[in-house]
Amino acid sequence: MSTITTTTPPRSAPSGLALRAGARVLLRQHRAALQIAGALALAGIVVLVGFALRAAQVADTFAADPCSAANVGLECSQPVRNYLDSMSQFSTVLGYGGLALIVLPGLIAAFVAGPMIAREFESGTYRVSWTQSVSPAHWFVAKLAVPAVVLLAGVSVLTAVYAWSRSQSSTEYPVNWYERPVFGALGTMPVAYALLGLALGALTGLLIHRTVPAMAVAVLATGAVAVTLTTVRSALWPLRTAINTASAGNGVDADSWVLGTGRITADGSRLPMETCWQRPHAEEVRCLADHHVTGFWVDHHPASHFWPLQLVETGIVLVLAAAAVALAFRVLRRRHA
Repeated sequence: MSTITTTTPPRSAPSGLALRAGARVLLRQHRAALQIAGALALAGIVVLVGFALRAAQVADTFAADPCSAANVGLECSQPVRNYLDSMSQFSTVLGYGGLALIVLPGLIAAFVAGPMIAREFESGTYRVSWTQSVSPAHWFVAKLAVPAVVLLAGVSVLTAVYAWSRSQSSTEYPVNWYERPVFGALGTMPVAYALLGLALGALTGLLIHRTVPAMAVAVLATGAVAVTLTTVRSALWPLRTAINTASAGNGVDADSWVLGTGRITADGSRLPMETCWQRPHAEEVRCLADHHVTGFWVDHHPASHFWPLQLVETGIVLVLAAAAVALAFRVLRRRHA
């Protein structure tokens, strides 16, 4: 009498258990990288806060001094120099801090694409996870979810610290909100770009199973998006136009992002600012009259446009990140169904 035996394929672990297991493995695999990233973030926070507190102390001391930035007499030369040097140094530190937050998404993309995903395919270690009751989808979700949580928390803290530090800057060396290293380090954009770097890195790692090429492509893709959106940023929200008859700066706040200025004629036509320049006064007056110039126009974004510009760009970046994640899951299903 023969015995019939049946074999059933191993069942996948429940979703929650699989995700927790994948998260633990991921954290264990990249513990050193997390520790280094945490140490660098902490060092950056200490530097920013330290310089901000020092700048605030110098500003308070200078405010209590009878000297001022406008009073540069012999007895005030050293206090004024000390104050201006400190504010200039702090402004430089803020510039580098903003630049670091802008570069961060590219580093995230490189790490996710290379060491986190492509290296597993290159070495074949992904098979170990997939043969331990963890499906490819659960494995990939863990690769996305754990870094996403870490990035949301870490980048949010860095952004808040940077915003607070910037509030301590001086009027002599302003750190304007519209400057590229500053705008990208404020508001909602650092988190959005960090998530974009994560998404593009994950997609690239699935497409290119070689560590170094995957890292390079991920950095290029993230950088291309950032450069493109930075280039068109001023067009993401309607400009305001100030028209006046006194000077090109009138009617525009000092913290406005000025994008264009020139002369305007009686019929509303725009002329370059250089029209009738570098001429004797009488000839300049006659030239302006011949062109029917009545004043100046200034295209600008006032400071009140900060949040509209931020939110529009953030929305675009998050849509691109979501599209990259959706495409990554499609690639995963097609190649490793």
